[in-house]
Amino acid sequence: MGMPDGTRGPEEQRLGPVIRRREQIQPGTTDQRLLDTEGDSAWVHTDPWRVMRIQSEFVEGFGALAELPPAIAVFGSARTAAGTPEYEAGVRLGGALVDAGFAVITGGGPGAMEAANKGAREASGISVGLGIELPFEQGLNAHVDIGVNFRYFFVRKTMFVKYAQGFVVLPGGLGTLDELFEALTLVQTRKVTRFPIVLFGTEYWGGLVDWLRNTVVAQGKASEKDLMLFHVTDDVEEAVGLVTKETGH
Repeated sequence: MGMPDGTRGPEEQRLGPVIRRREQIQPGTTDQRLLDTEGDSAWVHTDPWRVMRIQSEFVEGFGALAELPPAIAVFGSARTAAGTPEYEAGVRLGGALVDAGFAVITGGGPGAMEAANKGAREASGISVGLGIELPFEQGLNAHVDIGVNFRYFFVRKTMFVKYAQGFVVLPGGLGTLDELFEALTLVQTRKVTRFPIVLFGTEYWGGLVDWLRNTVVAQGKASEKDLMLFHVTDDVEEAVGLVTKETGH
């Protein structure tokens, strides 16, 4: 770009909305790089390309789930063994949610997730699995009828919150706790319209609830009313009744 006195200004390169100057100028043009088939493949690991992959995951997720009826997300451990009381509770829960008119969404994996999907399928309902790419992941369980696999946890979490009207949380580990506390945070901060969160298993969740009450609330890190953001039960029908009542379904 020329200067008023005829002197030459800084070298400048415009790449769409990006401006590069001086030593940051890249050789060639965007079109040249697009059409050049002899370049290396390192570009697929760059942040701008990751943005496109993230966008594509949102598009695929929205497209796959947009026409779902009201749904409840069921979380729980992938390590829950088939045939155990926890597993059978998950099966009953999935079926009862379908009977109440809900689709069932899980993380799509084995264990408690498989149990809820199995219950939904056996009740002739809509059984959804939102999987995640992990080094040790076993893939979507056989009871998933609509499945979407994600690379990124935060995209997957958005799908849970966007397409579920409530959460039922079976006993689980760190991943389950992550989903639970993110949901509680979104409700507490009113980032989402309040929806029911039910912890299933009083013995399993009792210690956590006591810690929240006797340590977190007692030390002023949360308020007493925050304990009203969730319910705890051992009864499948009560769990379904709570999410049905609070969603107005």
